Amino acid sequence: MKAKPMGRREAMAAMGAAGAALAFGCGASSPTSASDGGGAVTPSPTSTNGSCAVTPTETAGPYPSLTDMFRSDIREGKPGATLNLTVRVVNAANACAPVAGANVEIWHVDASGNYSQYGTQTAATFLRGIQTTNAAGEVTFLTVFPGWYQGRATHIHLEVTMGGVSRKVTQIAFPETVNDVVHKSGVYASRGTNPTTNSRDGIFADSLASEIVTPIGDPASGYSALFQVGVAV
Repeated sequence: MKAKPMGRREAMAAMGAAGAALAFGCGASSPTSASDGGGAVTPSPTSTNGSCAVTPTETAGPYPSLTDMFRSDIREGKPGATLNLTVRVVNAANACAPVAGANVEIWHVDASGNYSQYGTQTAATFLRGIQTTNAAGEVTFLTVFPGWYQGRATHIHLEVTMGGVSRKVTQIAFPETVNDVVHKSGVYASRGTNPTTNSRDGIFADSLASEIVTPIGDPASGYSALFQVGVAV
């Protein structure tokens, strides 16, 4: 799907210039499905963080998107194990009823540990995108399994906005058992496994159970995962 750049976050441009030197990280359209993304697999029907509670808030890090891109396939040709990631937004203040019409944005590093729009990748926009939740409160992104960079556990950033107001900024973690299998394969293998575990990561150490997903699949055929985000609206 073609990206639709929309000028927001100009205020982040200054941060972008400063963030380029850092070694550590961190409108609406109809919802679309990533199920036809070529080699992708069907999203998992269950969430490993499915309790009815407000999801912990985490830092957006120094690498948020500098433009808005509404799209389901965010790969832009980046190699790696396919990841079909479904995000379900629910209202924890109303028995976790689905939240329709919310914008969900995700962003993460490629297999080499690079973010687009920063550092040596200032002209690139890979592995970033926004979608609007459907009646079930869901969106599905077609991406690749994230790589890693020094000092952080493997993760994906996520923000939920409603009516132009940010309702939740959080991050998604993955089990080391899955990370290790992926990072020993294909384009990830030259860097090896991530030396920073979830338990040693300052973001996830006190909130892992509420932010971890367990993908289903393998590096060759691809993975699927479902992440539930609880907001109070």
